[in-house]
This record gives sequence, structure tokens and C-alpha cells, in this order.
Amino acid sequence: MRYLVATYVAALVTCSLLASTAIAAEPAQQFRAGAATSNITPLLGEPIVGGFSPFPSKHIHDELHARCLVLDDGATRIGIVVCDNLGLNREICDAAKKLASTATGIPTNRILISATHTHSGPPARGSRLLEPNQPLTDYQQLLIRRIADGLTRANNNLEPARVGWGAGSEPSQVFNRRWRMKTASDMENPFGGVDQVRMNPPGGSPNLIEPAGPTDPQISFLSVQSVDGRPISLVANYSLHYVGGVGDGHVSADYFGVFAQRMTELFDAGRQGRPFVAMLSNGTSGDINNINFRQPRGRQAPYEQMQRVANMVAAETFRAHQAIEFKPQVSISMLQRELTLATRRPTTEQLERAKKLVSGEQKPSHKLDVVYANRTIDLADAPAEVTIVLQAIRIGDLTIVTSPFETFAETGLELKQRSPFPRTFTIELANGSYGYLPTPEQHRLGGYETWLGTNRVEVNASRKLTDTLVGMLEELRSEGK
Repeated sequence: MRYLVATYVAALVTCSLLASTAIAAEPAQQFRAGAATSNITPLLGEPIVGGFSPFPSKHIHDELHARCLVLDDGATRIGIVVCDNLGLNREICDAAKKLASTATGIPTNRILISATHTHSGPPARGSRLLEPNQPLTDYQQLLIRRIADGLTRANNNLEPARVGWGAGSEPSQVFNRRWRMKTASDMENPFGGVDQVRMNPPGGSPNLIEPAGPTDPQISFLSVQSVDGRPISLVANYSLHYVGGVGDGHVSADYFGVFAQRMTELFDAGRQGRPFVAMLSNGTSGDINNINFRQPRGRQAPYEQMQRVANMVAAETFRAHQAIEFKPQVSISMLQRELTLATRRPTTEQLERAKKLVSGEQKPSHKLDVVYANRTIDLADAPAEVTIVLQAIRIGDLTIVTSPFETFAETGLELKQRSPFPRTFTIELANGSYGYLPTPEQHRLGGYETWLGTNRVEVNASRKLTDTLVGMLEELRSEGK
């Protein structure tokens, strides 16, 4: 009997030792990263959007891309995509995620897809931003396929990597474009009323009083390199709407594309064997542009200002990059939530006025009267609510949150201030494109970004979005404890 017990104990000890040896032999989790780009340049003749009247493209000045990064900490794999486009509707993002997930195994709720908001490219968000399941155009179908291809190729390029993050500041290139003015005639709106602020007033006007909101000059970035120091990708974020100043009928990625090229040059990564992908995501820039309204606007050659701004943002990013510490292993976590918002509806008086303007029964008094009359009529038939996708990503102590709107700078600043993490930035126009998102305080001032048809969701939407994202960040912090 004693022999049997001794034999049993010995066997247990042997099994335990074998199990310990097996556990010790398992490789440690390895942080990996892979990057790729997909060309999403349209055919010539496709319309260029960004203004009130689309026009056909005549020339491709620089190619448009979907810039893709895949990160894997050994337990969680995520994908980040930044597309050179004005805005992508949710249906495009969802379809591209589904294709990419099938090819890579990355869950759809761990893929972030955003647009830069270049005003020099073809439409991709549909003519009615709140209407789901609209027929897809040929270009939208191309986007779906090419985004999925880019993510798949980035996943194919996964290799052992290390990661770091940091931030710089470039205050000289961001200006709040909403201004309080001295005269009511400067602030008339296409609804027969007068606002308290005006978007993009004449440069150097004696009627300027002060900007209606802040700016966010911070350049945040995530940098990924191979274990031997070869750059793999850089994801930067700056709160500047776009720059513009392109040639007539030109397709261009705007300063976002110039930034990507300049970072490749600064990192001396143009001739390496594996791809380096730099991308500049749009921060909270719904009320921010590149015009100093205190001064008259001088004439510039096409692309002159774009090059200048991109080079300055790239130079500051590169300077700040020198101080970051790369880590060979950090944990990744990602949350996705849906938030349902009420949509704005025209009043009976607004709808009646709009119908009269469209029919010609009433003469326009504002140059945009008829444009907004048509938008008012469209919104009368729009869904009563819309459900948006919000995401929060944690990479070590860096967090990234998303908004599917052209979001005001003060919302991004509030998210940074309320975040429980030391560094947070917001990528706007992510996982959808629903128009502008002013704060309730800015709604009271009026102005272009608040007009019915420019803004399409409830007045308190920015508060609901901010509170939801902060709650998600708190959840990520709790998970990491």
C-alpha cells in the first residue's frame, strides 16, 4: 500500500515538474506590428466634393490612400485605418471591416476606420448623411475593397516590434474660424435670422471682435518600429480641418498626404525593404482652420500653403519624436459602444419657408437660402434617430477615442482633460460621417456649423458623446488595474 502511495505521489511530482517545464518553455508574448497602404485614387471625372457644388476632377495631383496599421500584443489584435477622403459613411466602414475581419481574423469591433477630411476628392458618405442603406456608388465599392485589402496586407506584414508615443505643439497653424462680429449684417443666416457669430469672416475686417472658441495646437502621435529600430508606422493627430489651395479640378490628399511624405523623408524610410506608413489623422477640428483672420488674405500659388503647414507639423512631430521611449511590450485593449442620438427636425415654419424658396414662391435673401431650403426638406423625411459607433483604444498609457462627426476643438480639449490617462487624443470622422457636432453653448451662438442641415443631431449630442467616451476610458483604466 505504501508503495502504491509513494508511486502516486512521485507521479504527481513528475507531472507537476513537466507542466512547469512546459509553461517555462512557452514563448513570452511578443508585441507585433505591420503597416501597408492601399491606393484609393478615383478615376478622372469623378466629382470633387467639399463645397456646395461638386465639380468633375480634371487632374490627379497626388494619389489618395488608405493608410493601415495592425497592432498585436499577443492577446489582442487591432487595426487602424486613415483614408484620404472627406468622410466615409458607416455602411462603407462596416462593410470594409467585415471583409478585413474575414481575411485577418481581427474582430470588426477592433478596427477603426477614419477619414482625413480632404476637400479635394470624391464623395463617399452619400447624399443623405442620416439615411442608412443607400445604394453604393462604384467608388464606394472600390473603397470597401481597397480598405479591406490594405488591412489584410498590414496584417500580412506583422513582425516583432516596439512602440512609443509622445506629443508636440504647433500653435501657429490653427485658428478658430467662428468669430463674433460688430455688425448684424455680417451674421445673417439662410433661415431669415441673425447669428451671434460668423464662420470665415473677411480677413482683416474692422468688424472682428474675437474668436468664439479655443484651438488645440497639440500634435499627438504613436510611433512603431521593428525591434532593430527600423520605422514601421507613425500615427499622428492634429486638430486642423484641412488646408486647401489646390489647382483647378485637382484631386489631392491635402496636407495630410504631404505630411505622410515628409515624415518618410525625415525618417529616411523611403528606401527600406519593408513599408513605412506615416498617417495624419484629423483631431477635433470642426471649428478650426488655417486662416489668420486678423490679417488680410494674400494670394498664394497652388499647394504653397499646404506644403508650408505640412512641413511645420512634420518638423515638430519629428522633434518631439526624438524624446520618446520605445517599449518592447505593452498591452492593448479596445472598447466599442453604440450611442443613439435624436436627429434634428425642422419646425413647421422652417419647412413652409423652405418649400416656398424651392418652388420660387419666395425670393431668396441669402446666397444659401435655396441650398438650406433643400436640406431642410430632406431632414423632414430623415429618420428620427441615428445610432453611431464610438471606440476607445488603450495602447500602454496612450488612449485614442473616436467621433464620427466634425467635432469642435473644445470637445477634444474636454476629453483630454477628463481622461484618466496621461495622454489621450480624438480621431474624428471615424466609423461614420454625420456632419458637424457643436457644443450646446456654440449652438446658442448660431453660425454655419450649427445650422439645420449642417448639424443634423440633437443639441446635447456632444455632451452625450463626451460622457460616453469618458466612461469607456474609465472602463479601460479599470480593466488595466
